[in-house]
Amino acid sequence: MNIQKTNFNKIQKKILDYFFTSWNGSWQRFSSGVITLLLGFYIGSNVTSYFLEKIDQRILAVLIMVIIIEFLIRVRSIVKDNPWPLTWLAIDNLRIGAVYAVALEAFKLGS
Repeated sequence: MNIQKTNFNKIQKKILDYFFTSWNGSWQRFSSGVITLLLGFYIGSNVTSYFLEKIDQRILAVLIMVIIIEFLIRVRSIVKDNPWPLTWLAIDNLRIGAVYAVALEAFKLGS
């Protein structure tokens, strides 16, 4: 049975494509998306720990990470290709992983 191409179906497809761009496509896109997401989490959690040990200012490390992440968000809006090129997918997943690491660190600190 074929699905009819209604307006609701088109909107639903656009929303799913927007949120799950990282997970659609070939195994190469999927595996690189997962690896860079985990790598972003690893880098984000280690950067804050490293700066805490070296200069005792975790807030400074988080501030620098937030500035870099905001810059990446602004630059990302330039890309209009669908699906995104693999490099932009990797950069975006690194960003998401780092944001998750910083948010998790904030919950661990209780702030």
